This record gives sequence, structure tokens and C-alpha cells, in this order.
Amino acid sequence: MRALLPLLRTGAAAATCLPRGASARPGPRRAMALYRTEERGQPCSQDYRVFFKNVAGHYISPFHDIPLKVDSKEVLSRGEVIHVKILGVLGLIDEGETDWKLIAINANDPEASKFHDIGDVKKFKPGYLEATLNWFRVYKVPEGKPENQFAFNGEFKNKAFALEVIASTHECWKALLMKKCSAGAISCTNVQVCDSPFHCTQDEARSLVESVSFSLNEETNEEEQAWYFLGK
Repeated sequence: MRALLPLLRTGAAAATCLPRGASARPGPRRAMALYRTEERGQPCSQDYRVFFKNVAGHYISPFHDIPLKVDSKEVLSRGEVIHVKILGVLGLIDEGETDWKLIAINANDPEASKFHDIGDVKKFKPGYLEATLNWFRVYKVPEGKPENQFAFNGEFKNKAFALEVIASTHECWKALLMKKCSAGAISCTNVQVCDSPFHCTQDEARSLVESVSFSLNEETNEEEQAWYFLGK
């Protein structure tokens, strides 16, 4: 999540690229309101993408699979950017790779004032963490893949540990953008970090977005609508 903060803090000035580490700081709630999303591709398909834009309509680097589970009584839209309180983290081992899953609550949730750490989830929402763990364990089984495994024997780590993970991930993000390590298949193209060797112009960013199909047909085929049930 902290990897997003330099971008979330730029607000309407996001059309201007920033030196690495520099950012305007309007505050979390205001920053969340400064962002819009644009969907492209077919929902529930491999070509589906969500691109983030600022209020001026300028694109910022698109993100994939932001690892955040947010508990909220409010139904949120796809790609909606909200202010959250980090509560903890789960270390999922997804096909041999660590895939951190942050646990958070919407900061505007009526019950948010009761939640400060992972222990509060256990106290006020009994069964939530167990259900979350089980879902992450089996969600790929219907595809014919084995159950996922977990670091720390599936223990949810607390807020302090989660913040350390966020800080470490942010350092990795900066290293990727400055080409200090191999990015592999990860795209580091961005419009805001001026001294990044992957920096691109707004026109180049727009061309990249427009190269993705704009089809947003909400109709899905029978395979996408299939329900799967796993025996205990």
C-alpha cells in the first residue's frame, strides 16, 4: 500500500512528474477523493484492466492485484480508492511465491473506531479471519490447482508486522522503478517519477491505455457463471 502513497498524494498536480520521494501531502481522505478509475476489457476475463486517473483525467501507472482485503458494510465499486486502517497481514504462499494479503477496514465504516489491530477482528468479528483463511486456501482448487499454503502456519500477523511488510514492499517498488534490480515480467512504466528510467509521457501513457480493448460488456458466459462447491 505504501507504494501507492507517492501517487495518491499528488492530487490534481499528478500531470507533473515528481522526483523520486517527493510528494504533495493533502491528507488521506482528501487524497482518496482525487482519484478516478477507467475500466477496460471484459470483466471476469484475463484482459480486464482498471486504470487510475487523477481529477484532471491524466493517467498514472496502472496497478494489478493490490493485495488488500477491506471489511466494510458499504458496497464498493470496482477500483474504488478509499481510506483504510491497516489491521494486519496474512502471508499467502501462492504457487511457491509469497503474496502478502493486507487486512484492513474502511476508515469511514461505522465500526472503524473499534478496530486498531488484528486482535480486534478476532474480538468483534469472530469467524471472519477463519473464513478468510479458508477462502484463500481453496479459491484456486476449482481450476484444478492444489490448495495454497501459508507462511507462519496461517497465523495472521499484527498491525506492526503489516507496516513492516508495507515499508519493505515500498523499498522493493522504489528499487524496481530505479532499475536497481531485475523487474522480470513486471511493467515499471510510470508517468510520475521523473528520474526513473521507465518514465513515460502522458501521451505515451494514453496510447498504452488506448491499446487495451474498451469492451465492457457485463454479460458473462455460462463458464464464468459456474458455481463450485467443495466438500469438507
